[in-house]
Order: sequence, then C-alpha cells, then structure tokens
Amino acid sequence: MPDLITPELVTLDTDLGTERSSVIRYLAEQVAAQGRSTEVDGLYADALAREEKTSTGVPGGIAIPHCRSKAVSDATLAMARLSPAVDFGAKDGPADLVFFIAAPDGADQEHLKLLSKLARSLIKKDFTASLRAARTPADVVALVNGALGLGEVPTTAPAAGAGAHAAGTGTAAQPGAAQAREAAATLGTSPGGTDTTGPAVEQGRSTDTEVRRLVAVTACPTGIAHTYMAADSLVAAAKERGIDLQVETQGSSGATPLDPAVIAAADAVIFAVDVDVRDKQRFAGLPVISAPVKRGIDEPGEMVEEAVAAARNPNARRVAGTAGGEQTDDNDGRDGIGSTLKRALLTGVSYMIPFVAGGGLLIALGFLLGGYLITETADAVVLENSLTNLPAGGLGEYLGAVAFKIGQLSLGFLVPALAGYIAYALADRPGIAPGFVAGAVAGFMGAGFLGGIVGGLLAGYVAMMIGRLSVPRWLRSLMPVVIIPLVASIVASGLMFLVLGGPIAALTVGLNNWLSGLTGTAALGLGVILGLMMAIDLGGPVNKVAYSFAVAGLGAGSLDNPAPLQIMAAVMAAGMVPPLAMALATLIDRNRFTEPERENGKAAWLLGAAFISEGAIPFAAADPLRVIPASLVGSAVTGAIIMGTGVTSQAPHGGLFVFFAIGNFAMFLIAVLVGTVISALAVIALKRYARSKKNTPIAEPVAA
Repeated sequence: MPDLITPELVTLDTDLGTERSSVIRYLAEQVAAQGRSTEVDGLYADALAREEKTSTGVPGGIAIPHCRSKAVSDATLAMARLSPAVDFGAKDGPADLVFFIAAPDGADQEHLKLLSKLARSLIKKDFTASLRAARTPADVVALVNGALGLGEVPTTAPAAGAGAHAAGTGTAAQPGAAQAREAAATLGTSPGGTDTTGPAVEQGRSTDTEVRRLVAVTACPTGIAHTYMAADSLVAAAKERGIDLQVETQGSSGATPLDPAVIAAADAVIFAVDVDVRDKQRFAGLPVISAPVKRGIDEPGEMVEEAVAAARNPNARRVAGTAGGEQTDDNDGRDGIGSTLKRALLTGVSYMIPFVAGGGLLIALGFLLGGYLITETADAVVLENSLTNLPAGGLGEYLGAVAFKIGQLSLGFLVPALAGYIAYALADRPGIAPGFVAGAVAGFMGAGFLGGIVGGLLAGYVAMMIGRLSVPRWLRSLMPVVIIPLVASIVASGLMFLVLGGPIAALTVGLNNWLSGLTGTAALGLGVILGLMMAIDLGGPVNKVAYSFAVAGLGAGSLDNPAPLQIMAAVMAAGMVPPLAMALATLIDRNRFTEPERENGKAAWLLGAAFISEGAIPFAAADPLRVIPASLVGSAVTGAIIMGTGVTSQAPHGGLFVFFAIGNFAMFLIAVLVGTVISALAVIALKRYARSKKNTPIAEPVAA
C-alpha cells in the first residue's frame, strides 16, 4: 500500500493567496505532481464541488478539504501550513493548517479507515500543536504516520512562526513524547467504525431527572472526515459533562449499527448528519436533536446540552414512528422551514422525473410511428384493434397509438406523484397516500402543478403532525397504515375541494389569459416571456403553466390561425435548451463539472432532444445561481427566434422526434442550437468567473 503522505506532499509556511479555491488548486497540483492523480482539473473540480456543499473549516484553525474522484489513482494526503491563514468557513476564523484528502472513487476500506483516523486526530490540540511546531516536511510526515499507527511519533520543538493558533491552544509550547503519542491516539472505536467510548451501559433508561446516556449518529456526504470528527467532538463534549455518549458513524470506512440495548437505554439521540440516517426507525420515540454534521464539530457542547434538555422535556420533538419501523420523521428540526420546503419540493420533483422521462419519450415514439393526429385517434385504435386486427394505418398506427397511450397515462401521474412524494419527504411513508390523493384532487379541479404542490405540502404537514401525537401503545401499530393516511387524506383533500382548489385553478386560468393577451404584435416579446417561463424552474409550476397555455390553444391552431402553433413551437424549443446546454457545457469544459454531472450530461442529450426540460434539474439543484440564469438567457433567445420567424408545431411534445409535425423545421433547429450555445457558454463563463462562496450552506438530502 503506497504511503498516504510523503515529504513532497507537505508545504510549510507558504503564502497560497486569500481564497480557499487557490489553496485547493495548489494541493491538487501537488497530488498530480507526485503521480497520484491523472489530471489536476478533474481533481480540483471534484474537491471544489465538495467544498461548496459544506465548508470544511473546523475549529482550531484547521481545514480538511476532501473528495472522492475518479482522477485519483492512490489515496493521498497533501498538507499545507499557510502564512497567512485562509478562510475555510470555520466560525473561529481562518485556517493555517490545511489537509487535503484525495480518495479514489473506489477507495479500499483500509485506506478509508486511515483517512478517517487522521481526521479524528486533527481535533486533538496536542496533535495540531505538534504540526504547527514541525520544522520540516519530514517531521510532519512522521507526526501523521504516528497518528495513523504507521510509525513512531517524534518529539518536536516549536519553530518560530509556526502558526497563529499555536499560542492559543492551551498546550505547552514544546510537547513531549508522551503528549505527542497522546495526540496520535484515537478514541475507542469498534472495527466497523462505531464509537464505543464510555462506561458499559446498563439496561434501561435513566429513571430520574439525571440524564446519563445519549446516543448519536454522524454522517456526511463523503463520509471521510466530518463524520468522524463530529463523532469524537460529541463524545469529548459529553465526557466533560459526565454523560455516556455512544456514536454510530455512518461513514465510508464502514459502520456497525449501535447495539439495540444501547439505543433502548438512551435518554435522547443526536443526529449530526448531512444525509439521511440509515434505519432511523431504530430510534423511534427518543427525544431528538438534529443538525448538519458540521455543527457536531463546531458546537458539540451545545448539541449535548440540547439533547439533555430534550430528554428532560416531555414535550420535546421525538423520532416519530414505532420501533417496528412503520414511520420515521425526516424533518426533526434540522433545518428551517425554507430548507424543509426546498428539500420536500426537490424530493417531489426527483420522484416525478421518471414519469416525465418515460411518458414523454413514449409520446414522442407514438408521434413518430402513428403521426401527430394520433392524439385524436389513440383511444379508439387501442380499444378497437389488436395485432391481429390492425387499423387502416397498419402496424405503425397501432403501435404508435399504444406507445402514445402508455405515455399519456404515465404523464397523468405527474401531479399525483409530485404531491405524493412532497408529502413523503415531510412525513415518510404515511404521507404518500394522502399526497397522491391530494394531487389527484388538484388535477381533477384543474389546479394543475400549483395545486399539486399545495396539496402535497398540506398532506405532508398534516401527516407529520398526526404522527407526532402521543397515543396508547395498542394504537401505535395502526397509526402509519390506517389512521395517518385516512385523516391526512380527509384534511388535505377536503381543503383542496372546499377552499383551495378553486382559487388555484382560477390563478392558473388567469395566467393563461394573461399570456393570451400578449399575442399578435407582441409576438417577439411573447417568445421571450415563454422562453423565460420554460427555463425558470425547469419543469416546475411556471414551466408547466407556459406548457399548459400552449397545449390548450393547440386545438385552435390552423394555417389560417398559426399563432397557437407558433406558441407551441416556442414553448417546445425553449424547453429543449436547458438540458441540451448543460450537456454541451460538460463537453466543452468538463473540468468545471463533477463526475456525476458529467454522467448526467450524457443523458441530458437525449432528454433535451425529446423536450424534457427536467434533464437540467440535477445541474440546477447543484448550482442554481449559475445554471438557471444561463438557461434563462438561451431559452429567451430561442423563444424570440421561433416567434419572430413564424415556426409552428402541431405536436404538443416530442422535440426533435416530431420533426414531421414542425413547420420550418430548419429554423426550429437553428433556434434551438443558438439558444443551446448561448446557455452553454454562459454557464461556463459563470462557473469560471462568478464563484459562489458558501461558508455555511444548508445540507441537501440528496447524496453526494
């Protein structure tokens, strides 16, 4: 196994600029220079993308930028002691010690355990003081190897100017061998990665007001550094307060679930996580404190004290459900209401996308095989014919009708699926049925996507509130499968029928009427507006309002009245631009995108060509402030070109696959290409020159 760190990977007391990006770039170059990475740009892009999800600065003047990357060939540590220090988002100030952890995409468990062990050592003041006192790169390597158990730990005398934080650590200026060895030690850990620090736990929870036992789960998207640093910080903070804390680290070096007896004996649970907790139902009924994993590093004492207070409070928030696992609560107070809503909407959209992709492509195939008039004849052809009794149009018409009908039925699930999985994101499985029902009601009342979003949120919050009620033990098993779905369906769908559905439907009609008033002499401006609407939320409510407006007028279009057909063409062309632009951008400047984004770019070619705007959602979700503005510009230009040149479309969907239903297809293609190139160049320019600085970003529920 190659050495994780060598003297050539250590830089001491060097000015690397004032931006964290320049530090990460320099360290990526050092890794590549030692032949441990196949390309600098790819490694840099992956590390910077990880940094922008959650800042890697931790208390004590330390930063640990890290990533998994296909550009890395061997697991590597690169270290820089900075002068001056650089802000990496820690609350107590900039970092002068920066460890860059570069792990291969398929790193083996032994390497990952060593990397995690190093991260845990960095929260120890004696160890960091020794690093600041090290005189040579070789001294640093020896200290790190000692901490990893790969060699002897040297005794190091402090050097002048060894770092601004050295004097304030509360550690003697010249640590002896015993101190250095203590700095290299890690807290007790089971082979699988679950902390077992603390005295043996007796059966049963505390019977008095004194809280003695807590459990915790820590997890971050990468699972290399923050997961383990948060675990050790929480254990240390609990130990200072005389509390036994057992931690399950759900990281990349393996995880062993907490013993059920330990969970049963706990008074409360702490979730310091940026991703979903695995098997959360194990903790059902426990008072819970939940926050991003970085808070477990920055404020471990506060989290422990909050958990103690929650354990003493009979009205504290608890992990919902039963020990059998019927229900869990995915919103345990970790985020504010804005973040909760955002996560719920993104969850709904993500589960809706397969219906869009499958349904849209099947409809396009139906147009290709059966012609665009298949919209009027599909029902009769499917019901009255078969493979042995073909219609007048032959096999092509029959198969086209079948494909179109399957796609149409698939698209019919869009609003219910959106609402159902918004509710699921808020209340887990008990929210699915009420959400689907509320979404179906929204569709029935003509409230469309706006109604689906409102219905899903209503169903989710009602189901969540009911799930938090304290009920007798005999009733608990009925809650998630009968009572919660029944009551939440009645409340959410009843409100949609009686109060909200009508106004939302009227709002949708009003938006359609407003758009209709922009036709005629304002055709060019209408094209710009339609293009902006198609790109603003990439298949969301605004996008669907524009699309519904175009489809609603399609039946009135003809050679004598081409305006509705032009609107349909503008909507379809503008909606194709965002995914095609992102696909093109990943080819032109692939190093500006992460590996998952580059993979999504390959699929986006087909999705964009088929007029599935949602193909750009993965890019917009990861970088909305640059992707969405770039998409708006290109789509607006495309919409204006279509309306200005009189291109028409008699098909409501299909993109390039319905070329036969598009009037002046050459100009349609030119408009799409122009918008695609503009958006692709715009997003690349924004990624190069408009860097976002996210010091304390909100953790997203999607895995990294």
